[in-house]
Amino acid sequence: MTTQHGNMSSIAYACAALAIILAVVAITAGFGTRMGWWGFRTGLSLLRWSAYAELAVAAAALIGCILASSRGQGNSLYLFIPACVVSMAALIVPFRMYIIARSVPAIHDITTDMENPPRFDAVLDLRKNALNPAEYGGTEIAQQQKKAYPDLAPLMLEDSPGKAFERASSAAQSMGWQIVRADPAKGLIEATDTTFWFGFKDDIVIRIKPQENGSRIDIRSLSRVGKSDVGANAGRIRRFFTALKKGA
Repeated sequence: MTTQHGNMSSIAYACAALAIILAVVAITAGFGTRMGWWGFRTGLSLLRWSAYAELAVAAAALIGCILASSRGQGNSLYLFIPACVVSMAALIVPFRMYIIARSVPAIHDITTDMENPPRFDAVLDLRKNALNPAEYGGTEIAQQQKKAYPDLAPLMLEDSPGKAFERASSAAQSMGWQIVRADPAKGLIEATDTTFWFGFKDDIVIRIKPQENGSRIDIRSLSRVGKSDVGANAGRIRRFFTALKKGA
């Protein structure tokens, strides 16, 4: 009996320790990429494999909870429970990313004008080492975007182009983007957004044109790396338009 208690206790300690270590690895995978300790592919691999291992720990801890409870081994149960909680909590973000990645096309260039997408200019020097080209991918990309994000469209405002530019500029700044270019004469704004966790840099260009009784605002958001943006660029455009409307 003592041996069984000892074995169960050792397993419980191992599960608790592994759950914490793997959670730290998952968190560090992103921030290490942001800090430049390793490349983004290494960071994503660390996240993926730590998630696989964390899933195994969660399963082992759950089984341990059941066995420890049925055998009245309270000390082990008190270790299995937090191990289970920590490991399952650490799986939330990777699991969410996986679900989103499966539900959206593997594209990384999103715009509200697929026939004449806004062109990048000022940010091109910043994209010298980008793996994704700044040129728009054409019909194939447009068709995938239409199917995945049918709600994305130009924003029509009753404001004059000058007023619309001011509102767009304020909205972009409120998003925390680094403004690279703001040209009211041409109605163009270029900016870069850096993601919180992995530090991925995505570039944005906003175009304001005069429209009958107002202005038309188009936006394009392009990732520098990665085949799929996991819906990030579409989400960024939606948030920008929301911020722009609130600033009316």
